[in-house]
Amino acid sequence: MYNILISAAAAVAVLLILVFVLKLAWWGSLIVGLIVFALIFVLFSRITMKKVMASIETAGKDLQAQPPRFEKAIRELKDALQYSNWQLYVSGQLHSQIGMIYYMKRDFSNAFPHLEKSFFKNWAATAMLAVSYMKRQKKDKMISTFEKAVQWNGKESLLWGLYAYCMNESGESGKAKEILARGLKKNPGDEKLKELLECLDKGKKMNMRAYGDLWFQFHLESLGALQRHQMASMGGRMQRRMGAKR
Repeated sequence: MYNILISAAAAVAVLLILVFVLKLAWWGSLIVGLIVFALIFVLFSRITMKKVMASIETAGKDLQAQPPRFEKAIRELKDALQYSNWQLYVSGQLHSQIGMIYYMKRDFSNAFPHLEKSFFKNWAATAMLAVSYMKRQKKDKMISTFEKAVQWNGKESLLWGLYAYCMNESGESGKAKEILARGLKKNPGDEKLKELLECLDKGKKMNMRAYGDLWFQFHLESLGALQRHQMASMGGRMQRRMGAKR
């Protein structure tokens, strides 16, 4: 990454000047060189991330518009990929955002390659990738992807529920129960996970709708159910607005 290389080059230059020109001791010169490396790296990293975050914020505003400007947001984020060679993890963060936008607009074929490059700590993007593997009949890849997600995001209730749901849909109800039990160990007292486990114990279908919009963004419900949920949400927002005006 360029920020590391530039910082290292500056540190080495300072070290050589201190040792061979100013004839200072190696150990003192090395300390100064390390300080120079740290200062330059922090400075350049902040400059890079400021540019990246500006692109992400602009894309966010495009998504919040009515109607959402999906394509414009995607273009903004793709343009920001030019900073990937400058800073660690920038590529994964941007690919996560791009993949999620494609996925939420049901463009799954374009979402998949970006989700494959997503940042491992972005649990929603990683979960979307796991669901994509399930739909492609790649259960082993689905499991390994979910395992990576829960390793880094164990406090996310929906993630555990989604993992169990996909496992249950793959014909593994026993393992789905084990996953929910693991989720409850990480999130003691989580009522949603308890209810899902009770559903499986009674042989009923897992009802994920308690998670609301976060659940529906994974497109595992029928299109009709999603449309009904969106209409109900719009109706609720309109009622709140009318109440506020009174």
